[in-house]
Amino acid sequence: MVRFDIRKILLIGIVIALPLVSINLQREKGETLWFLVPFKVAGTEIQDLFASFRLMVQETARTYVHLIEIKKENRALSEEVNELRARLTDYEEVSRKSERLEHMLGFRAQTKADLLVAKIIGIDLFSQAQSTLRIGRGETDGVRKGQAVISPYGVVGTVVEATGNSATVLLLTDRYSVIDARVQRSRARGIIEGRSSSEGCILKYLQRTDDVRVGDLIITSGLDQIFPMGYPIGLVTSVSKRAYGITQKVEVQPIVDPSRLEEIFVLRDLKNADLFAVNSKVKIPFALTELNRHPSAESRPLESPVVTKE
Repeated sequence: MVRFDIRKILLIGIVIALPLVSINLQREKGETLWFLVPFKVAGTEIQDLFASFRLMVQETARTYVHLIEIKKENRALSEEVNELRARLTDYEEVSRKSERLEHMLGFRAQTKADLLVAKIIGIDLFSQAQSTLRIGRGETDGVRKGQAVISPYGVVGTVVEATGNSATVLLLTDRYSVIDARVQRSRARGIIEGRSSSEGCILKYLQRTDDVRVGDLIITSGLDQIFPMGYPIGLVTSVSKRAYGITQKVEVQPIVDPSRLEEIFVLRDLKNADLFAVNSKVKIPFALTELNRHPSAESRPLESPVVTKE
């Protein structure tokens, strides 16, 4: 068993301590003890590390708070932009409606015809039975079955049913619709019958010898006592004759597109219906003959033909 000699241990300790004490006595005032230097360096590094970590946490917190504020500002700006866009849309819609109504009122002011402005409240262009639209005027406003329905540019259809505050209009493109018509240029007379909203109309009962060409304007004859004489119906897009037969097939594209209408006129009385004179100043809105030759071309105002008083 090993025994420790206390005196030897103390002697060894004194021998080791004497140089250390001698070195400590020789250090300058304020100088760190040599054996404390490693601890001081380690402490300094740890303090620097904690200081850097604290700054990083503070900077991260400030950045996070700043991002939250930016997100709130972006949300507020986005809501403001959406509100301004909605207001702009409303303004544009009101402006377009104002222009449209101003044009219609100006059209009505130039004629003595008894025209009633009616808003379209429903439309059915794809029914297999009938192509109709519903207007917000009825018997209480003087609307009756059989009255003509027009726009400032051309024929729309006829009233087939009227109730108290609304009425149903049969469009000229419906297969049950018939309108007495003429070729404006040659005065050849026929009957406009509807085919469908996509296929337009056909001019029937023309004689084989009748002069009709692609691009001719088809107008109302006024002989059906529904529409006034000389009001635009459509433009001829196709003329074909069979090898044998006494008639010819004439396809007509209506000037008015019912799917784009929002308001129309109901002609309550044919008396003083001088609409052909008023419409002589109105250009047909779309060059259907040019579109027929160049299907990819955009719709453009048509310089001619125009409706003229005979």
